[in-house]
Amino acid sequence: MSNQSQHTTRRSNDAPSIRIVSEVTERIAQSVGQVIIGKRNEVRLAILGLLCKGHILIEDIPGVGKTMMARALAKVVGCSFSRIQFTPDMLPSDITGVSIYNQRTNEFEFRPGPIMAQVVLADEINRATPKTQSALLEAMEEKQVTVEGVTYKMDNPFIILATQNPIEYEGTFPLPEAQLDRFMIRIQMGYPAPAEEITILSAQQFQHPIANLQQVISLEELLRAQAAINHVYVADEIKQYIVNLVTATRAHSDVYLGSSPRGSLALFRTTQARAAMAGRDYVVPDDVKALADVTLAHRIIVGPSARIKDISARTIVQDVLAVTPVPGASAR
Repeated sequence: MSNQSQHTTRRSNDAPSIRIVSEVTERIAQSVGQVIIGKRNEVRLAILGLLCKGHILIEDIPGVGKTMMARALAKVVGCSFSRIQFTPDMLPSDITGVSIYNQRTNEFEFRPGPIMAQVVLADEINRATPKTQSALLEAMEEKQVTVEGVTYKMDNPFIILATQNPIEYEGTFPLPEAQLDRFMIRIQMGYPAPAEEITILSAQQFQHPIANLQQVISLEELLRAQAAINHVYVADEIKQYIVNLVTATRAHSDVYLGSSPRGSLALFRTTQARAAMAGRDYVVPDDVKALADVTLAHRIIVGPSARIKDISARTIVQDVLAVTPVPGASAR
């Protein structure tokens, strides 16, 4: 059987499993949309990160719904949940946990920290010192924590939803590059439109809508949807397009440090999820273009001279998209 026939057969066999992705997406989006008004694209990006088993960084000014987005997303999914409120005096052990000596058993017992949950809300993550922030590195990459030489595995799935204020605000510390690179996507909320803000006022007149939010999918459904994404077909031309984009960020004249190979993997995986959310079992170039900014921009360090000119990483991604040739769409 030819490779083309194998791809065609595989897609028809996997088509029923792909449907669960769009079904789960719509249920979560409809429920979270009751709390996060007028941010349909941002909500769907957060769902996309969840389906990809990727960590999500929600960045914007205070008061635009960052924490509420993370709380709502965690509440509608059937996973264990914990929240960490980051502060300047927090220690790494406050996150990972500690071993305490038990006098009755004459042994040390591990008391797990709040990181030991399936969905973790790291609220205002950049208000903690870099030393404390680095306590998340092993957990985010290897899905485990090591305390006093003993390694503890995380449950599946393990996802961190982090919020942060722009680094120009007082009392914030920039996230280390190694940690930024571990976030699959970065979402920026933005202000609501005036009409949407009026809706927000009306919705919260008596109580916050999140109080009535209910779980809408089970853990089994989430795991099935996450597994189905792996079967979305990505043509070799699309893979080459992804690599060309990432390579171009490294060669850009305004860039000090371009996107890492982890950025290529993030863009690859998120395009699979976007296709499945749309009911497709194959990726098209528009999927790549739609997700390049949220997967690559936070991995790019702009050069000093470009920063003086107010050139941002997002601008560089747009430049790269404009000059990189787009392949013809292929479903086979």
